[in-house]
Amino acid sequence: MNGIRWVVATGLILAATSHAQTRSAHPVADAQALDLAKRAIALRSVAGPDNKTPEVAALYKAALVAGGFADRDVEITRVGDTAYLIGTWPGSDPALKPLVISGHMDVVEAKPSDWKRDPFTPVVEKGYLFGRGATDMKLDGTIAIAALTELRRRGYKPRRTIVIEFSGDEETTMRTSAIIAEKLKNAELVLNIDGGGGVLDEKTGKPEYFTWQGAEKTYADFEITVTNPGGHSSAPRPVNAIVQLSRVLDRIGAYRFKPELSPLTRAALTAAAPYEEPAIGKAMLAFVADPTDQRAIATLAANPSTVGRIGTTCVPTMITGGHALNALPQKATANINCRIFPGHKPAEILAELKRVGAEPAATFTDVTEGSVPNDASPMRADFIAAINRAMGRIYPGVPVFPSMASGASDSMWFRYHGVPSYGASPTFLKESDDFSHGLNERTPVMNIAPGITYYLSLFADLSK
Repeated sequence: MNGIRWVVATGLILAATSHAQTRSAHPVADAQALDLAKRAIALRSVAGPDNKTPEVAALYKAALVAGGFADRDVEITRVGDTAYLIGTWPGSDPALKPLVISGHMDVVEAKPSDWKRDPFTPVVEKGYLFGRGATDMKLDGTIAIAALTELRRRGYKPRRTIVIEFSGDEETTMRTSAIIAEKLKNAELVLNIDGGGGVLDEKTGKPEYFTWQGAEKTYADFEITVTNPGGHSSAPRPVNAIVQLSRVLDRIGAYRFKPELSPLTRAALTAAAPYEEPAIGKAMLAFVADPTDQRAIATLAANPSTVGRIGTTCVPTMITGGHALNALPQKATANINCRIFPGHKPAEILAELKRVGAEPAATFTDVTEGSVPNDASPMRADFIAAINRAMGRIYPGVPVFPSMASGASDSMWFRYHGVPSYGASPTFLKESDDFSHGLNERTPVMNIAPGITYYLSLFADLSK
């Protein structure tokens, strides 16, 4: 690579990392991470025509091989218009199950006409890397690659095999995600660098707290259908498919699943309470103390940001019905989207919705695609100690605690196979700067140097 470009990139990173460390201990890796991220962002890895995900895979492979991986140990496999990558760094003890570092290369669509700048022309401006994938998750991916390269440069020899893998359709069908998890279902533990992360104070820009993800709610879509012979609208009948369906939806809309606590959400709610609005934080602590506290439940259930943390949620999201303006409906259908609390299977929730709907004429069907049930990962002492140690090396004293995600990531597929998976990205953002999947996506480049220090610690700790 061009030496001048690397020096300039390093200067940008070092200028932006004053509250983490005044001088980076690994300037070559820092510059590599930023350069790779910019080159990856420039590749439009969006599902559909001219999908550049295979080219991102080739870029990442070249970096891994240049960093010491054997060419034969970095495999790229095409799947339709996309591809996935699996790179293996063999450990000295083949009896140990591998440590997997998991990410993805694809991004959601971004239309240049909607953005202030072209989403696939990366630029660093005022301390931010702009471009589609800057946050989700090309910069995180290249920081991990640069950290592995730095470990090799320093002569590190893992006892446990390290596998780094990138799926190619995490943002859409997750076909490659499922394939990778099936291939690596013998893993000891997965570090999903597409989850977790830290929050920066809105005023000072300093790290406020860091969370790692130990669970995700199971995504499910259930279809409710009411059919009827129909007829002429001038001769109404006592039974009407649309009316019947509307009654079912009204009951489901008013229903609340039993609030729940798990060891992980108990720890998460307790630790997060001080960072919420006083009324919300007080309700969190009251709920942890007594999960049947109706006042606390009412407060948390009324808040969109907390209702999902205390149990399963199901909500109508689509409805269709009828076939003509002057005819009685022959069919009415609705979709219910659910985010299921870990520990419950979709069939159980579907049965509960059917009881709540209380309409014999309605049929309930699971129409979920691209999702599988998964339980929370265990709160492993070795992982928690390693992540606390890694975070302490870059931001001493910053609170570290677990969290549960409401959406699906590649962790879902590993947990489905019983492999513990943890969201463990070291990226810190202001909440007002989170533009993942949105316009003008950007991430502070100050994350690069501390992110590499964090990964050097975490990867070595878990592969010894």
